Amino acid sequence: MPTDVHQHIWPPAFVELLRARTAPPYLDGWTLHLAGEPPYEVDPADHDVAARTALAHADGLDLALVSLSSPLGIEHLPPAEAAPLLAAFHDGALALPAPFGVWASPCLSEPETAPDTVERELRRGCAGLQLPATALLDAAGWDFCAPLLDVLTRHDKPLFVHPGTAPPTPGTPPWWPALVPYVHQMHASWFAFRAFGRARHPRLRVCFAALAGLAPLHGERFAARGGGRGEVDFDAFYETSSYGTRAVDALVRAVGIDVVVSGSDRPYASPTVPDLGAAAAAHALSTVNPARLLKGATP
Repeated sequence: MPTDVHQHIWPPAFVELLRARTAPPYLDGWTLHLAGEPPYEVDPADHDVAARTALAHADGLDLALVSLSSPLGIEHLPPAEAAPLLAAFHDGALALPAPFGVWASPCLSEPETAPDTVERELRRGCAGLQLPATALLDAAGWDFCAPLLDVLTRHDKPLFVHPGTAPPTPGTPPWWPALVPYVHQMHASWFAFRAFGRARHPRLRVCFAALAGLAPLHGERFAARGGGRGEVDFDAFYETSSYGTRAVDALVRAVGIDVVVSGSDRPYASPTVPDLGAAAAAHALSTVNPARLLKGATP
């Protein structure tokens, strides 16, 4: 079952709600405005359901998991603003044709009701829960999100950690958010998981987007500074979007091939098949490992 664990599609009702807004995040026509990034010209074809379905089939996928783009910051909007956007996303994404599936997203500004909402979306068919890395940067973040992760554990569903909003950084080039704050967020959330999250959630399966900002490559420094020997956690996975053979090969050398899964971040990046020297490696990334992430099994 070839799987891409990381794609984005905006359902039509979700697009219209973004156009109705006047404060970030909002759409002016097809120009996206965010607080911490330059205006971005969205290609309408990227969110055309028929075109994206044909593309997913052309990629040979049996499953493509669609996620809310956490850099939009919707999870942290006031509840009255977040609720209709989240409902439009979930309703539209759950109605997408095969091969699409969906990651659920919560309203983090309403922690009292968020666990019940996540439970409902999981029961409706979501594959797991996505959280922005900005919500998981330290012990306080993992503690705040613990009730949501308890819901996941009860349902035996995984967590997907995705970059969150980028802070405003005037004078930086357009690529800055993707290369600096996004990578830092993934790096910090992975170390916070090692330090605080895993002990609280020993049975949680978790997948870090963008190879966790390459955080596992710091294993030698981690050990030298007293963090431990860097034992491989076989329920912590690393998704490959925006990286190629060199980065994926380096990460495989650090954590092994059993915990690396294919993700593309379509439409913001194209799928890549890293050359790891054997067809079995590509099969592991696209089929065996995603199945274990989603369903659980011993590698």
